[in-house]
Amino acid sequence: MKVKKIPLRMCTGCMEMKPKKELVRVVKNKEGEVSMDLTGKKPGRGAYICRNIECLEKAFKTKRLEKNLEVKISDELHEKLKGEITNEG
Repeated sequence: MKVKKIPLRMCTGCMEMKPKKELVRVVKNKEGEVSMDLTGKKPGRGAYICRNIECLEKAFKTKRLEKNLEVKISDELHEKLKGEITNEG
């Protein structure tokens, strides 16, 4: 019997490994635009965050999200991500 492995990803906020489906992907495309990737299929460099506002705040404060995506995250984008996470969860 073949066991299906659940893909795990690390949350940039709490640094815990969690099933990919439980996390929100934030992606930077070739043009350097950062957006939420709710499908998990957008091309580009991705970072994962729990559907939890504390994790987003921690990832933002420690600049881990910026390091992972190799891009400066504006306050405007931070607010947008916060809105999308609170609407999602």
